[in-house]
Amino acid sequence: VQLQASGGGLVQAGGSLRLSCAASGFTFDNYCIAWFRQAPGKEREFVALIRWSTARTNYADSVKGRFTISKDSAQHTVSLQMNNLKPEDTAVYFCARGTQWSTQPDEYASWGRGTQVTVSS
Repeated sequence: VQLQASGGGLVQAGGSLRLSCAASGFTFDNYCIAWFRQAPGKEREFVALIRWSTARTNYADSVKGRFTISKDSAQHTVSLQMNNLKPEDTAVYFCARGTQWSTQPDEYASWGRGTQVTVSS
């Protein structure tokens, strides 16, 4: 059971990045997939969430209108399109799988290795 996040990088403020989360050894069916992020010296925080079966989504207030979470059934991946990036979006981004519709990291049992997103001003 493994999750892999990819797509991070260095971008200027106002730019865009697209992160992708892929699963190995299991499917996303019947699960919620969330993105969290963690900046140096800060706690891990919720970014966005999608329920695979219904494509229902939820976003942190800080990213609403700028980030879009979506699923690709053919590729069996979950993506996070990040537009109008700000320096405060700089963090390591993680994808996680859980059974509950939750914004709390403790509710997610499976985590991937993160991908670094750095936004320069």
